[in-house]
Amino acid sequence: MIIDTHCHFDMMPQPEAYIKQKEQAGDIVIGMTNLPSHFQMGFSHIKGYKHIRLALGLHPLRVEEGRRELTLFKRLIGQTSYIGEIGLDFSRDGFPSKDVQVAVLREIFATLQDKNKIISVHSRRGEKELLEMLCEYNIKNVIFHWYSGPVGLIPAILDQGYYFSINEAMCLSKNGKAIIEKIPKDRILTETDAPYNDRSSIRRALEFLHMSETDVYKNFEKLLKSIK
Repeated sequence: MIIDTHCHFDMMPQPEAYIKQKEQAGDIVIGMTNLPSHFQMGFSHIKGYKHIRLALGLHPLRVEEGRRELTLFKRLIGQTSYIGEIGLDFSRDGFPSKDVQVAVLREIFATLQDKNKIISVHSRRGEKELLEMLCEYNIKNVIFHWYSGPVGLIPAILDQGYYFSINEAMCLSKNGKAIIEKIPKDRILTETDAPYNDRSSIRRALEFLHMSETDVYKNFEKLLKSIK
């Protein structure tokens, strides 16, 4: 059983065909959304599936339009156990909206404080600030998706009980390999980040990680138990 904790099937050319194929294979797939309105549009399409889930998201690079949907985010939060993609992006693309991102994420975290959800976060160039905010709001059950930040920050992330989702592309890059070396096997989950990632074979990632599908499932099962 393949577990994909972070993909964007709503952005694929034929999302329904994709999730039907995954469902038939028995794979678990958690689809991220970039805006609450995207979740609202897609939710009815996945309600009948056993293994496919849709996460409620507000991507940091969509924050200018996303902040107008904060009320919708709060209204939809009870429909799913999964939140994502949310977070911070202080790269060249995201830096101009840095202050808005922080303000919006604070509002999201304030909403999540008393909720028990599994949360997939984007942290590019804003890893330290994001971790500080997660701790400030006492947010649990967090998965750092495609982490590319400082290796020295990993122990602090692990101390909070958080997980990392690893994709094939990380296993092939020098920085990704250095990061993976510092993560214990019991905190590793798998992801594709499809269709935004060309190197997205979970089976090849598992080979690199020297982990089995069962190993990842046990980690995911432990995370699931924490929200029940």
